[in-house]
Amino acid sequence: MDLTYTPAQQAFRAEARSWLTANVPRVPLQSFDTEQGFAEHRAWENRLNDGRWGMVTWPVELGGRGCDLIEWLIFEEEYYRAGAPARVNQNGIFLLGPTLMEYGSEAQKARFLPRMATGEDIWAQAWSEPGAGSDMAAIRSRAERVGDHYVINGQKTWSTRAVWADWVFGIFRTDAHSQRHQGLTFILLPLNTPGITVRPIPQLNGLPGFAEIFFDDVKVPVENALGGEGMGWHVAMSTAGFERGLLLRSPARFQETARRLVQLYQAHREQADRDPAIGEAVMRAWLDAEAYTLNTYRTASQLVQGGKIGPESSTNKIFWSELDQRIHDTAMSILGLRGELLPEAPAAGDVGHWLEGFLFAQAGPIYAGTNEIQRNIIAERMLGMPRA
Repeated sequence: MDLTYTPAQQAFRAEARSWLTANVPRVPLQSFDTEQGFAEHRAWENRLNDGRWGMVTWPVELGGRGCDLIEWLIFEEEYYRAGAPARVNQNGIFLLGPTLMEYGSEAQKARFLPRMATGEDIWAQAWSEPGAGSDMAAIRSRAERVGDHYVINGQKTWSTRAVWADWVFGIFRTDAHSQRHQGLTFILLPLNTPGITVRPIPQLNGLPGFAEIFFDDVKVPVENALGGEGMGWHVAMSTAGFERGLLLRSPARFQETARRLVQLYQAHREQADRDPAIGEAVMRAWLDAEAYTLNTYRTASQLVQGGKIGPESSTNKIFWSELDQRIHDTAMSILGLRGELLPEAPAAGDVGHWLEGFLFAQAGPIYAGTNEIQRNIIAERMLGMPRA
């Protein structure tokens, strides 16, 4: 792997930096877990699309720039360095988008991807069910084929962005007699379809970042199945690979957070150095963020040359989720009791959004497949160990 950037890559970085400098909102947007904040972030997605920055790896005709993964990593570095808003449509552009590229028909790509790129359609995911979290093979929600439609009944839970999203993707059991991984189908459906009820789930901060979704005789056209009937597990594993391995959590996210941690430590060094372990934790966090970056560049280089993301995506998921926790644990140790204050509190000072990040980081080892499940995958599929 060549660690030097080509002149074309350097020019791409300069173009991205210039556009972001001119266009990133000066006043931070409200949380996209509020109705107004969600609308603000939708508008930002549209602004990104105006500059063809919404999803740079997509083909030009579908709203992208036709960039490779190395250029995407460069763009992500500039995006986080500029302090740009979080991506409200990450379920769509980072998870469903590449899955559509791989398994969608030309009609499905033309129908869904351009509206995803503009922010006209914001996507939620419908994976987990009561009794079927990381073990998606235990899914029971039914999609019964009736003529040219599926009739869906069941319940999904922990559906990210579903409160104000427009569409949802998920897997449903289309073969009533199937078990485990067989008989599942990956289906796309609008959340305003009759028979769908969305019930918000409050987070620790009180905001509804997740939702339960109830399906009562919901009719969906058969052409909304992705990858073919009965192929849902195969398609979903590709989506999970994008989620765990590369696209959902770019290394720039952790590089920027680690840089802010170093700045926080330097601002409070006299107090922080009373505990020698804090300085060591700060150094380790920075080094681990850089190590994750280099490993991701290696993975991207392999993919550019025709490689595939395999079970090693599980090692990535464990690494970035636990890194995120360590960074925020260290920040809270530096801040002490003030770390529990919200940014608008009178005595908050330079607390910033560390508490919000700390709370979100606690979910990292759970979403995208629990880290316990990922360790089982590593043991069985990478190390060849027998199932317990």
